[in-house]
Amino acid sequence: MVFVAALLFGHGASVLTEPEHSVTDMIGKYWSQLTSPGGTPSGTPSSSARRGSVDSWDERDNNSRFCSLDTVMEHEEQLLQQDVTRQIERCLTEAKSSSLHCQVLLLPRQMTTRIGQDVVRSSADEPCGLRGASIAIYVEFKDGLKSVGSIFPDPSVIPTFELSVIFKADKDDGWPPLKNIFDTNKVLKLRAEYRLVKRKLYSSASPVIHDFS
Repeated sequence: MVFVAALLFGHGASVLTEPEHSVTDMIGKYWSQLTSPGGTPSGTPSSSARRGSVDSWDERDNNSRFCSLDTVMEHEEQLLQQDVTRQIERCLTEAKSSSLHCQVLLLPRQMTTRIGQDVVRSSADEPCGLRGASIAIYVEFKDGLKSVGSIFPDPSVIPTFELSVIFKADKDDGWPPLKNIFDTNKVLKLRAEYRLVKRKLYSSASPVIHDFS
């Protein structure tokens, strides 16, 4: 070991040095290690190599977490959409004998699924998403609207906006083959067109109306 003279100066101790050839050998060994492939003493990983491996691990880890979060959010959105679709169908079923006064209710194929998708999309820009919605279901007749039910996706959340889903009754009032089985007044057919009205509950903004077919 080489002691620097300045460290011992003024303490009454002599400067200690190792033999000259030992110092030369040590410098030579260290220089050969520096100039060897890798640029560092053997067995010691370079700082750039360590830094690169850590950065790569962090990047993969972050990407994995973001992908997992996106997957969870997509899955949650699908569950909400399915739940809204089921509740819309339940409202229509329960309203047959009450407000709709029909025995048979006919809807176009996949109509409630499409409405569920549009409801979820309309809620995407809200602070609480679909959980902050109050959904009102109506059927439009010649003489006006009839309410068939309400949906609160998350009753624990105070609604911040209202979505009105408006079905439209078909003028033909049924499907001809069924008229031979049921009373004409007991068969109600809904058209493929429907309206979605969005209104913010704590805002003076005008309602937004979307018509779908």
